[in-house]
Amino acid sequence: MTKTPVFRGSCTALVTPFTPEGVDYERLGKNLEKQYACGSAAVLVCGTTGEAATLSGDEHNELVRFTVNAVHGRMKVIVGVGGNNTAAALKKAENARAAGADAILMVTPYYNKTTQRGLVKYFQDYAELSTVPVIVYNVPSRTGLNIEPETYGILAEHENIAGIKEANGNISKIAETMDIVGDGLWLYSGNDDQIVPILSLGGVGVISVLSNIAPRETHDMVMSYLDGDVKTALSLQLRYTKLIKYLFSEVNPVPVKAAAAAMGFCENVLRLPLLPMEEAHEKVLLAEMRKQGLLV
Repeated sequence: MTKTPVFRGSCTALVTPFTPEGVDYERLGKNLEKQYACGSAAVLVCGTTGEAATLSGDEHNELVRFTVNAVHGRMKVIVGVGGNNTAAALKKAENARAAGADAILMVTPYYNKTTQRGLVKYFQDYAELSTVPVIVYNVPSRTGLNIEPETYGILAEHENIAGIKEANGNISKIAETMDIVGDGLWLYSGNDDQIVPILSLGGVGVISVLSNIAPRETHDMVMSYLDGDVKTALSLQLRYTKLIKYLFSEVNPVPVKAAAAAMGFCENVLRLPLLPMEEAHEKVLLAEMRKQGLLV
């Protein structure tokens, strides 16, 4: 079953700019304009990088509504849902659809983990109820639950399950998955340090943390590869290896929030249990950003 990809290129997993009082919508609007100007094909709102687990239901809904209205069809808008409360996640998915989102990104259940059979039921039920495409998100380092290639093969048979954001870090398993699903699921890298390797396995883009602070560079990396210029894509992947490493030197989104704040995209405000980046780690991160010309 051949499906249409939700997007091709770079999608930014947006940080949520907070103040101590709430969401900073003025800065969010400016960040969205920056993403569009730098070529991003899509944005993800209310994902892990957006501290979705700390958002109230009203904040989640308003973030989606604001983003859809601000983007105004110029980029695809993907909304993070899913989790360990299926009923609540279904409600978020419906609100995203009603607001005009283009797709939903569904993370696997966590804490109350399930079997591979449970995963099939979980994703298929969402896909049946959703009128927008579903991208499955596999991030076992956070959830403690991995989607196996054979499970992807079953999910690929559903017409409304459109793609995979794969962050299991296991290139061999990803290759096995793509051999099974063929063109039944579109593959997106969920790890910035594996963009080019995953593109080489048939990927069509990335859902990226790096592109919060380097949107043009991330766009160029992906599109160079998709346009056949593998040498340029590889050069960019290698060039940003250290920066990507430092962006994950503490739990995401702590480092990227510090980086974005240094660039004026937000305040360095996180919600507990997250705290601002350790000073020693931040110093190394900002030094690499200066080296790459992202900071003066």
